[in-house]
Amino acid sequence: MLTAHTLDDSRIRHGFLTREGGASQGIYAGLNCGPGSQDDARNVTENRSRALGMVVQDQTPPPAAQLMTCFQIHSANVVRVDAPWAQANAPQADAMVTDKPGLMLGILTADCAPVLFADADAGIVGAAHAGWKGAASGVVQATVAEMVALGAVQDRIHAVVGPCIHQPSYEVGEDLRLQVISATPWADWCFERSARAGHYQFDLPSYVSGELQRLDLGAVEVLDFDTYGDETKFFSYRRSTHRSEGDYGRQVSIIGLAL
Repeated sequence: MLTAHTLDDSRIRHGFLTREGGASQGIYAGLNCGPGSQDDARNVTENRSRALGMVVQDQTPPPAAQLMTCFQIHSANVVRVDAPWAQANAPQADAMVTDKPGLMLGILTADCAPVLFADADAGIVGAAHAGWKGAASGVVQATVAEMVALGAVQDRIHAVVGPCIHQPSYEVGEDLRLQVISATPWADWCFERSARAGHYQFDLPSYVSGELQRLDLGAVEVLDFDTYGDETKFFSYRRSTHRSEGDYGRQVSIIGLAL
């Protein structure tokens, strides 16, 4: 599990889980926490329990602590989490906020960027799933706005961009580049021409962190890990696609308030 010094506070529990330490096998080998995968559901349930245990460090054991994840759709939809839901009834959204201790917010990724947020003084946390489409749609801005609506102070919010696909691994076409810079013209510098005509290497962590920096938060941190490039630690949608594996695992990043 990876942690960020920006979120190091006794009132906060957080962790960016890797794929290491899980029960799954085959292409899902390790800590696959994605219920949307075709992995054995029993393994996914066990993995999610292990992930939650690592983050709460047995200080807020289940069922007092509960892991909440959404049905992610690459949107800017944010939900306020006041009570737990059954996974079968998970809302379609890509970000969550809460001020309720013990409700642990989980973001599932396999190349997209997980972003964890906290205003420790206000006792408010948030989590967002930021692929290029969600980031261009404003998911990080929407998450901060919902935290502020709940009582957070914007310049006290700390945000961390977790492991995601990095520029050397992320070749994209002109159509994606145009969609991103149409939404956020400043982001043109996040694209470098690749060796292939009409294609670019896209710097997703710089794009997401750039959007966060423009919000004048208290702190923004980026964890420098490439999900595509490190197969030992991370699942990667793009790596699995390049290998024609048919499916892929998901790692989870979790944040919540200690009880």
